[in-house]
Amino acid sequence: MYSLIDGEALLKKLGDRFSGLRGRLTPNMGMEKVTWFRAGGPAEVMFQPADEEDLSAFLKAVPQEYPILVVGIGSNLLVRDGGIPGFVVRLSAKGFGEVERVGDTQLRAGTATPDKRVAAAALEAGIAGFHFYHGIPGGIGGALRMNAGANGVETRERVVEVRALDRKGEVRILSNADMGYAYRHSGAANDLIFTSALFEGVPGDRGEIQTAMDAVQQHRETVQPIREKTGGSTFKNPDGSSAWKEIDKAGGRGLMIGGAQMSPMHCNFMINTGTASGHDLETLGETIRSRVVQNSGVRLHWEIKRLGLFRPGHEVHEFMGQLL
Repeated sequence: MYSLIDGEALLKKLGDRFSGLRGRLTPNMGMEKVTWFRAGGPAEVMFQPADEEDLSAFLKAVPQEYPILVVGIGSNLLVRDGGIPGFVVRLSAKGFGEVERVGDTQLRAGTATPDKRVAAAALEAGIAGFHFYHGIPGGIGGALRMNAGANGVETRERVVEVRALDRKGEVRILSNADMGYAYRHSGAANDLIFTSALFEGVPGDRGEIQTAMDAVQQHRETVQPIREKTGGSTFKNPDGSSAWKEIDKAGGRGLMIGGAQMSPMHCNFMINTGTASGHDLETLGETIRSRVVQNSGVRLHWEIKRLGLFRPGHEVHEFMGQLL
C-alpha cells in the first residue's frame, strides 16, 4: 500500500515522467490555501494542468499505485491535518473555467467554472433554470459530483452530458443516466475527472431570471454565514426533516470545539472562527452527529467531503452509536 512520503522526494523519484507537462507541479502544497475552511494538512504534490490534453498526459504518466484526488474551488472540502498522500489535481479557471452558449437553451461549461458564473451566463443568454447556481458557492465539477442543488432545483435536472478523463487519461462521455444521480450524490466512478459538461435550460425572460437570482442572493445573505470561513451545508437533509432543525433540537447551534463552531446564524453551517484545525472541524461534526442521534434517533450524513490522513494520535472516529 502506498504511504505518505515527502512531495519533493516523490517528484524527484518520478520527475522524468513529467518532463513534457505544461501545468504546474507543487510539492507539499498547503491545502489551507485552497479550502474555504482555511485548515488542514498539505497535498503531497498538487498538479494544476494547463488544459485537458495536459491533464491526460499527467494521468498517463502517474503509475497506477499512486493515488490521485481531484479538487475544485475547495468550497466543500475538509482536509485532515495529516495531509493528502500522492497527487491532488486542481483544475484552474484558465484551462477549465470557460462557459459558452452552444444552442438556444444549452450551455457548455468547464468544471472549474464557478456556479455563479454559469448562472450569470444563463441570464445573459435568456436561458431560465439556472438561477439556483447563483446561490451555490462552488464550482461546476463539485456540482456534477455531488448533484448540488438549491431552491428546489438540482444539477441533475440540467445535465445533458459530462465529459471526463478516466485514470488512464482516456476521454469518457457520460449521459445524464450514466451519472447515476441521487440526492447530493453521483454514482459516476470516483476515479473519473470531469472536465466539462453540457447543460440545458428553458427559454426565459431576463427580467424574471434576474428576479429569481436576486431572491436567491437575498435568502443567502439573510440566513447563511456567507462571509465566514465555511464549507457550506455540513450535513445532508435527512428524510422528512432538515439537518439544521435536528441540530438545533439537539442543542448544537453555536457549539464550539477548539476554533470550530456550528454557526449561530445557520447551525448546519460549520465555521472556522480563526484557529480551527481539520481535527477541530471533524470532531465538531462527529459530536453533532452523536448529539442528534441521541436526541432524535436521526443519523446525519456528511455533505462536506473529507479528505486525507489524520495526524497520528489525533484520529476522529465516526459516531456509530445505536439508533434510539
